[in-house]
Amino acid sequence: MPRSREQAFNEIVRRVRKECFGKGPERIHTVFVDNMAISVLQGNLTPTEKFISRTPEGAEMVRLARTSMIQELYKRKVPEGLEEVAGSKFLYLFSDFKVEEDMGVSVFIFERSIPKEPLPDGFVCGKQANQAQESAE
Repeated sequence: MPRSREQAFNEIVRRVRKECFGKGPERIHTVFVDNMAISVLQGNLTPTEKFISRTPEGAEMVRLARTSMIQELYKRKVPEGLEEVAGSKFLYLFSDFKVEEDMGVSVFIFERSIPKEPLPDGFVCGKQANQAQESAE
């Protein structure tokens, strides 16, 4: 059975956040609307971030770090597989984070509408499984 685009997209988002912050979101819900992927991410904060965010100043520092760092990361390099899953060139990322709720929202903007159909069988992080196998031989 083909994987959904949303599931594959969420896996990429989770991987990138884990690499950047040391912890990926516990739950991600993504919807595709025209040329946008809108993701709600819950359960993001590390124990250290939770400790820092106990004061208003600390919470603002965590919010700024969470939003600025991820935007800068996507600006420097598009994560592997993101454009293949979306079927379009990545253009912009808008994001915000509500520290008190441990919830973030990211809006990914692509050049063209994101296809509705599921990914083809054997789709592996931006490559067809047989292509990956051929390069391994």
